[in-house]
Amino acid sequence: MEREEFELMVIQAVESLPEELRAKLENVAIVVDDWPTQYQLKKAGLKRGQTLLGLYEGVPLTKRGVRYGMVQPDKISIFRKPIEAKCKNSDLLVREIQRVVWHEIAHHFGIGEARLRQIEKT
Repeated sequence: MEREEFELMVIQAVESLPEELRAKLENVAIVVDDWPTQYQLKKAGLKRGQTLLGLYEGVPLTKRGVRYGMVQPDKISIFRKPIEAKCKNSDLLVREIQRVVWHEIAHHFGIGEARLRQIEKT
């Protein structure tokens, strides 16, 4: 798949969020990278054989205080190559991109990994 087509799917996943959530995505950069860096893999604490599809780096809204400001944007990275490798067709790809985007945005809203796993099982 061409990178531009993948990036468009990421944009569509963000745009599919309810407006009240999109409005709270202030100071957040959403980027598409082919692969995670070694630093990102280490930061995510992956075990051998695990794959990183996306990563939120920043300060969740629930942890921001009155002194929060004048900071670099939070960053959500969506990793194209691992997602493409996981999906066998374009329908699965669209769903996986949406799932990963929503998952990382949930971290921005302060939802932890354990709670996200519970939500994703339903």
